[in-house]
Amino acid sequence: MKNLRTLIPALICAVAFFASCNNKTAEETSAVAVDSTGVEAIYTVNTDSTSFVFWKGVMLGVKEHTGKVLFKDGSVTVKGAQLVAGSFTVDLGSIALLDTNYNEKAGYGKAKLIGHLSSPDFFDVANFSTASFVVKTVNGNSATGTLTVRGKANDETLSDIVVTETDGALKASGKLKFDRKKYDVKFDMPMKDMVISNDIELNIELTGKK
Repeated sequence: MKNLRTLIPALICAVAFFASCNNKTAEETSAVAVDSTGVEAIYTVNTDSTSFVFWKGVMLGVKEHTGKVLFKDGSVTVKGAQLVAGSFTVDLGSIALLDTNYNEKAGYGKAKLIGHLSSPDFFDVANFSTASFVVKTVNGNSATGTLTVRGKANDETLSDIVVTETDGALKASGKLKFDRKKYDVKFDMPMKDMVISNDIELNIELTGKK
């Protein structure tokens, strides 16, 4: 299996609180049966606009920003609708903003935010131009793997995985949430009423071909 690296830039997202259910973890309750019949196949991830990581960043009590980053390379191994392995690398230099919460006249425009996210305060793109995710184990529609951001590696969970194969083409999606401070993305606002969430939430959408 090809060493597969994935993923993401991330950003600042609203804090999410999850209640336990019968002492089961979120990973246990989200695992569902997936059709694993069929022939195992490897797909190369398309690096055009059809493959991206969507992010939503929130500065609590102020405003939110949305955007996406693109894949640099990657591969995905599937069997039927079941993820088996994968390979993705995300280009943090491709950060794009999709929302309209900016004020150019006041000096707060898109270029300024992209510059700040790319700086050592956040992702330090000059020194760490990519982020990656390597799948280790798969359980139903969830996968555990190693996420690397700013040279820091930790195990994280990719959840809600959906895989569709049609005529040699692949579509796949999933979600991932992690604590940015575990990866030295430690910037905090100086004012206590402008809190940046520690949790980063990502929606991954990709296409691939054999």
